[in-house]
Amino acid sequence: MIALLFGLMYFMFIRPQSKRRKEAESMQKALGAGDKIVTIGGLYGTVVAVDDESITLEISPGVTARYARQAVGRVISETTAPTDHVVDNPVQEDK
Repeated sequence: MIALLFGLMYFMFIRPQSKRRKEAESMQKALGAGDKIVTIGGLYGTVVAVDDESITLEISPGVTARYARQAVGRVISETTAPTDHVVDNPVQEDK
């Protein structure tokens, strides 16, 4: 019974976590200049330089910041980047 419980715990918790960790490591190793990313803190930027332990992001034209590779949350494409959007129909308050 205990072995069955351990097997269930492995397939429910340990295995999926290991898979997510391996995917994150491979994504961080594949980073290159020009990639658009989001850090785990929510900062959007473009990779301008990569070395063994860190990446340099351009977070605004002419502004760069250096981050650890582990700080990369995900790589994004142009279609998923946040955009400033204008509200077509603003809510009007009753007076």
